[in-house]
Amino acid sequence: MNSTLSTAGLDRRALLRGSAIAALAILGTGSLAACSSAVGEQASSAGESANPVRGGTLTLALRDDVSPSALLTNTTTAGATIMGLVYETLTRYPLDSVVPQPVLAKSWNLSDDGLTVTLNLRDDVTFHSGRPFTSADAEFSLRTYSDPKHSAQLRSTATTITGFDSSDPHTLVLTLAHRTGNIFDLFELAPIFDSETFDKTVAGESFIGTGPFVFSSRTPNSQITFDRNPDYWIAERPYLDRVEARIIPDSQARLASLKSGQVTLVMPASLTFRDSQTVSKTNGFETTSLDGAEMQTYLGANVAADGLTDVRTRKAVAYSIDRDRIMSEVYRDSGYAVNLPWPKSSPAYDAAKNAVYTRDVAKARALVSEVGALPTIPLTYTGVSPDYEAVAQIVQANLAEAGITVELDPVESSVFAKQLIGAEFKGLWLTSHGFAQFVPSTLTVSAYPFNAAHNASKFSSPAYSAAAEAAWQVSDGSSDEAKKLYADLGTQMLDELFLIEIGVVVPQVSAAATARDLAWTKNSQPQFTNTFLA
Repeated sequence: MNSTLSTAGLDRRALLRGSAIAALAILGTGSLAACSSAVGEQASSAGESANPVRGGTLTLALRDDVSPSALLTNTTTAGATIMGLVYETLTRYPLDSVVPQPVLAKSWNLSDDGLTVTLNLRDDVTFHSGRPFTSADAEFSLRTYSDPKHSAQLRSTATTITGFDSSDPHTLVLTLAHRTGNIFDLFELAPIFDSETFDKTVAGESFIGTGPFVFSSRTPNSQITFDRNPDYWIAERPYLDRVEARIIPDSQARLASLKSGQVTLVMPASLTFRDSQTVSKTNGFETTSLDGAEMQTYLGANVAADGLTDVRTRKAVAYSIDRDRIMSEVYRDSGYAVNLPWPKSSPAYDAAKNAVYTRDVAKARALVSEVGALPTIPLTYTGVSPDYEAVAQIVQANLAEAGITVELDPVESSVFAKQLIGAEFKGLWLTSHGFAQFVPSTLTVSAYPFNAAHNASKFSSPAYSAAAEAAWQVSDGSSDEAKKLYADLGTQMLDELFLIEIGVVVPQVSAAATARDLAWTKNSQPQFTNTFLA
């Protein structure tokens, strides 16, 4: 991979204090420079042109519809699309680092003690309603993100903000309860909402942000349309007149729509990797890997469920899985096998620890023999991702070889999300997680599967909680101090195996070659400010 999360050799706190100067230098005064840097975009289309074409409609294929009340949970492609097109955030990382770049915050300063963040906001931004964006909106959005009823995954980080000063409409001063090494992860992921229309947003009636596209209409389970924002703060952008997102639940139907020209592109994780590979070899189409936006496929285990309370059973599962086969056959080598959740580009990556559990059926059988008779264990997954069924079938066969009987339990995506957030799985579950490509501590204090305070596995440990909290409060996430804490977390994960990692997967996007300058965030949200149709 070409991407990297590490900022080795830099003191992160000094880096963030200096970002006020760096951000101003990056932003500049020219609209073109502001566009490429301020929104942190990275081209993901091989075809580029020096002469962008204005106008046209870009059509997308989505695998599922948005659940308006769950916009902040990052669980649907439609939700990610709305977030990427309609809303903006305070800052954004480029795909290849965790060095924040300006978006709605044009510069910032972190105090020497790490407890005060001052954000200098743009004064030329308006919401789609025409109302000016101010510091009060940023305060409202961060407070909203911290509200437990919205189940936002970085809520714990948002709740470290104990003080807000929005008295200056273009400056927001935040007071933190303690040093928080991933505060810019929050600024990247918390969308800025219009406080006056937020009730309509969670009701699915209206989506009003400051982004390059304006929500136009939505037909549930059918289509969502967005029009060009004529008053966007980046001059002459976006180039496209409209984006139409069509909801096509079936993977093969999405593929057929792309090949027939009914849609221009299929969103990430919406085609099988085999189909994406085929598209890449078809004249007039391109498939692009989103390096820096990695996802990790894993098995989760409810450690309170019958058959999984004994860690020896979970270790047998870990030894049984043929990770190399899954990565080769299902993901077509677009990634690599792992035992821990962080990608190679992360300062938390540990090659030795990632080789602890390789396929060893004899060890798995021996562990099952020690435990004794096991019940049939449900394996829940959602068919919304076209590759999960294939992975689940391989896992089922692998575990059978070790003497563990697994019953596949496919469910609708909304049901799966409810079980994940509510820790309601009956046994094992299969899905992917993100956030490992951000600051490493974000996983263990934020993500549903890993959160030390409350996770989908019903796993708790004072030692794990203490290590997660300590890593979170290290200001420099790539320092030796932080790496020692990540190593401690990794050891506990391997010892307890409440989550069993399978592999790091690099998402792929397949599109017609006519779509130029496509770009994405680290969280796989579309960034089409510079996109045009050739």
